[in-house]
Amino acid sequence: MSEKRWIKLAEGVFSRRYEELDLTIGLVLGETGCLVVDTRGDVEQGVELAEAVREITDKPWSVVYTHAHFDHCYGTTAFLPCDVWAHEGCHTELVTFGAGSRERRAAWYREQGKPEIADALDRTEIHLPDKLFTSIAEIDLGGRKVVFIHPGKAHTDHDVLVHVPDASIVFAGDVVENAPDGFSADSFGADNDLTHWPAALDAILALNADTVVPGHGNAVGREFVGDQRQKLAELVELHVAVHARGLSEADAVARSPYPADVTLAALKAS
Repeated sequence: MSEKRWIKLAEGVFSRRYEELDLTIGLVLGETGCLVVDTRGDVEQGVELAEAVREITDKPWSVVYTHAHFDHCYGTTAFLPCDVWAHEGCHTELVTFGAGSRERRAAWYREQGKPEIADALDRTEIHLPDKLFTSIAEIDLGGRKVVFIHPGKAHTDHDVLVHVPDASIVFAGDVVENAPDGFSADSFGADNDLTHWPAALDAILALNADTVVPGHGNAVGREFVGDQRQKLAELVELHVAVHARGLSEADAVARSPYPADVTLAALKAS
């Protein structure tokens, strides 16, 4: 995987991969405008992304956040002024927890020996989305419609799918991850809704897109999403068995379709 590389997915639709957190962002072009799917994790990373977008197009841009986690939406400063789209729950999350998340992530990067990223986070202003929706919205980029869909609770309670129907592509944010084992332990946390996550993958499958772009990792197809949907459903059953029926964590790990670290992280999710 190469740092800072545009990957053409279809005519006028691109993804961009980053070594840092294996993050994947998106760019969709229309005749009169473009859409940036997520803005990276700090003010400096956002500047790099904005400059990279300008290598592709000089059209006016809009931004959409797939969810409120720092690595997906803290890099917006370089894109302003512009419309910033998100699910209404993303706005609430950033208002309530954004500053604390920025502080914790800066401290984490210092612990990881990456002070330059920590310093950039300290300088980063969190920009709230101003175009909010509840279940579905769409924008016209000029000859190309893009649809924003809330698939229900999954990785967060405010995930957004970005569907480009004419290209048969969905940017899925962290509802889908393409780690070596599908999902990684970092996919699961206190703000997940494990029980409803398989249904969110059903929502992706219902769009019948040829290409699904995860928030982390290479683009995948319907078969990958279907496989992860089945494995997540098994994790949901194990979660219930552990928390409601007394199954031991060791037995759950033994029965799980995922490695031990992924399983244990999922068992601790809500």
